[in-house]
Amino acid sequence: MSLLPLLLTVLLMQPTPPPAWREAPAAEWRVLFNGRDLDGWVVKLAHHEVGDNFADTFRVEDGAIAVRYDRYGADFGARFGHLFYKSPFSYYVLALEYRIRGALNSGVMIHSQAPSSILKNQDWPISVEAQFLAGNQTTMNVCTPGTEIFMKGAMVKAHCTNAASRRYVEDGAWVSVQVEVLGHERVRHYVDGQLVLEYETPQIGGGVATGFDPRLKVDGTPLASGYIGLQAESQPVEFRNIRLLELTGCLDRGDAAWRPYFVHRDDTRCTRGAR
Repeated sequence: MSLLPLLLTVLLMQPTPPPAWREAPAAEWRVLFNGRDLDGWVVKLAHHEVGDNFADTFRVEDGAIAVRYDRYGADFGARFGHLFYKSPFSYYVLALEYRIRGALNSGVMIHSQAPSSILKNQDWPISVEAQFLAGNQTTMNVCTPGTEIFMKGAMVKAHCTNAASRRYVEDGAWVSVQVEVLGHERVRHYVDGQLVLEYETPQIGGGVATGFDPRLKVDGTPLASGYIGLQAESQPVEFRNIRLLELTGCLDRGDAAWRPYFVHRDDTRCTRGAR
């Protein structure tokens, strides 16, 4: 009897080793939010021009980015919004904490189109969403406005797919999450450092997003990089401790610039190559 099936079973049963980035020193993470103001971030609300932070939707309160609707009046007006960081990224880990009160919904977009390319009346950016939920629901689910993803080689047909996280019933508790993004290769969602969802080969496609520039939605185009956007979906939410660790760098183990968590080569970042 061949031992191969048994060996494969044993290998599949082995726990996934913790990612090397979990051991990265705090000083090597880039702080994206300074805790004081929205410097470095760009607002885009549906039905408003880029940069118009209508009714102070995004504001800073007690060291956190807060999404508030207390100055809207009675009409939300489908002003779905996002607060984008100014620079795009490709290979990285994004870490942050969020807090939602009640059974509400928010998220963070990755591999998003540039905020400057989002039309005035476009509802959702073409992107992939790591979805935040509260009120006895799983969190760090994935949703795909104008995009497609694959799991185990098969395209996912559903717009949103639940993660394997526990259900969050605490009202107003801070939740620590991480998104590991490897360009067009793979994306993993974590809650408190524990893997809860994994998918691969994100690309443009599918529906849900409307009002976009059709020249930008070329279905089948790989999503290898893009912008990060915090979501405002008509409900109050807060974000804090927003940090990013670059996974692109020098892969020469003998170089002073090498880091054990780098997974994508860029020889220009090696100290030897810089000479």
